[in-house]
Amino acid sequence: MDLVILLLAFVVILAGAELFTNGIEWFGRKLDLAEGAVGSVLAAVGTALPETTIPFIAIVFGSGHASTEVGVGAVLGAPFMLGTLAMCVTGLAVLGFRNRRDQGVMVAVDRTVLLHDLRWFGLGYGLAIAAAFLPAGLELGKAGVAIVLLGLYGVYVRAHFAGVVGDHELALAPLRLRRLDRGHRDHPVPRLRVVGVQVVLALGCIVVGAAAFVGAVGEIAATLGIGSAILALVIAPIATELPEKLNSVIWVRQGKDTLALGNITGAMVFQSAIPTSIVLLFAPTAWSVSADSALSFLSAGIAVASVAAIFLPLRLRGTITGRALTVGGVFYVAYLGLVVGGLARGAA
Repeated sequence: MDLVILLLAFVVILAGAELFTNGIEWFGRKLDLAEGAVGSVLAAVGTALPETTIPFIAIVFGSGHASTEVGVGAVLGAPFMLGTLAMCVTGLAVLGFRNRRDQGVMVAVDRTVLLHDLRWFGLGYGLAIAAAFLPAGLELGKAGVAIVLLGLYGVYVRAHFAGVVGDHELALAPLRLRRLDRGHRDHPVPRLRVVGVQVVLALGCIVVGAAAFVGAVGEIAATLGIGSAILALVIAPIATELPEKLNSVIWVRQGKDTLALGNITGAMVFQSAIPTSIVLLFAPTAWSVSADSALSFLSAGIAVASVAAIFLPLRLRGTITGRALTVGGVFYVAYLGLVVGGLARGAA
């Protein structure tokens, strides 16, 4: 039964991702927004909702060490999955769709948008991880870091919304739910209220599908005897990052690479600021590097290393290929080996 729920949840997420990518592009056009604002802010925040609810519920409403462990693991696992596995999946999509893409295996992105996201991710995530090294008794300092992170994210969003609007919106597919607007269904440009309905419906599908997917994964993990650490660090983030991965694959297929990668890098910026602030404010003692949490916090270092390895060619040469994005898979497999090895040694 859990496998059936898993499959149905995946279908719901896929349908939501298709509706969302189509709707959010029209939403950006109706509001005359730059491509960076659409991909790195609107799309990123919308599809980051599922993985953000896990630490929020676990930390704010949960009780006991297990809930806190799941919450912290989810906060650390999200940027790690985005910087490794999501990048790899996107790269594989570029290679898989190369024959139907005008740019082939090259990833045609707005270099300014991507490097802007990466700089803010490095700054925000660096501050968040640095807060984990504060000694016991400095919980007030961690709260201060949380406030700074929230302020930085506000500045980041403002910068994207102030970006220059390009002509990328001209290649939009018709709104999927345009026929819901009676008397306007044959008009090439849908009205904003119908676009809004589609975006909200898509987000509902993504959130409900992700929640069902995570629940089914949890049940399967319990049946197989998989511990909470692997569930929090590896399995749950894979499930909750599905919206970003699927959105990016859809945009890669359409040749909209800035939206595809901006959806991931923007989500990384969001994850480095908002969920980490939740932990710093509501469970500051849990956000601390120790012998028990070292393996979890190691994922942060690997995520940063993966992103640096992937995007260094973009920084130096101004170009990047789908093959370069698949490097994230190497970092993911390496960390997975460390997690399994560490848990095996602990069990022994």
